[in-house]
Amino acid sequence: MTRFGSGIVRRLRKAAKRTGDAVLGRLAVWLLKGLRLTDPDMMANFAGWCARTIGPWRHEHLTGRASLAAAFPEKPPQEIEKILLGVWDNLGRVAAEFAHLDRLWDYDPERKTPGRVEFSAASEELYTRLRDDGKPALIFATHLANWELPALAAAAHGIESAILFRRPNIGDIDRVVREIRSINMGMLIPTGLDAPVKIAEALERGLHVGMLVDQYYVRGVPVTFFGRKTRANPLIARLAQHVDCPIHGVRVIRLPGHRFRVELTDAVAPSRDAAGKVDIQATMQKITSIVEGWVREHPEQWLWLHRRWRPEDDLKTSSA
Repeated sequence: MTRFGSGIVRRLRKAAKRTGDAVLGRLAVWLLKGLRLTDPDMMANFAGWCARTIGPWRHEHLTGRASLAAAFPEKPPQEIEKILLGVWDNLGRVAAEFAHLDRLWDYDPERKTPGRVEFSAASEELYTRLRDDGKPALIFATHLANWELPALAAAAHGIESAILFRRPNIGDIDRVVREIRSINMGMLIPTGLDAPVKIAEALERGLHVGMLVDQYYVRGVPVTFFGRKTRANPLIARLAQHVDCPIHGVRVIRLPGHRFRVELTDAVAPSRDAAGKVDIQATMQKITSIVEGWVREHPEQWLWLHRRWRPEDDLKTSSA
């Protein structure tokens, strides 16, 4: 094919992609708006059923099965499959619940009867302390249960916060997602080259910055997760090197009856080297170990469908 012909093909492909993205974006916006007209519990049940039915036919199911078998070699295949169905169920529910985020959050510390969201007394005390100590803080979270809810916990306690998030590639979807998240999630910082600068500025203003830390990061530092080598994004540890503030972890646990429990950890002291400087790799290992403990408790609620381990990181461990 001539250079002229190749150029035409490239332009046609770009035009087709733009058109396809525009159609997909518009459909996604209509879907989210339509979901808001439904009952959140009924739609979550339906979306969970759909995901359990369709999920096992997708290639991500193979990824999840391999990851679970690697993490839990002692579990029989039937138990692995049961956990995987729970993973798909949780994912479907998260998708349906996203359209109702502002309605899901009903926490009221003065209410005598339990609502949809609950906190332990210890977590309630920790949130109050974070709000009143006059310091910024770094908060890590994971893809457990409904991972959108931890950001709402800070706002519910009057804590000024900023959330690092990954922006969807399609413009229409990005706009509607930001609209839903901006209702009561505080400042939103999209991932990008300038994200660390914006986060540092937010911390300097005394904000509490939250971020997800449980996915594979190609340029990350080596850590061990379920006895296997992988890589973690070191951003939170690097920020701790430059800003004197506490680090906490927050997780959500999905409970029966469309309910959730939010738990905040005590401050996680960063690891330090002989000179007293924050050790990036050791700190990320400490955080990764906390995440592993959470996942072990509720493996069916974690997102096993992405590749947390890669062959290039020497997956085989010595004697673990």
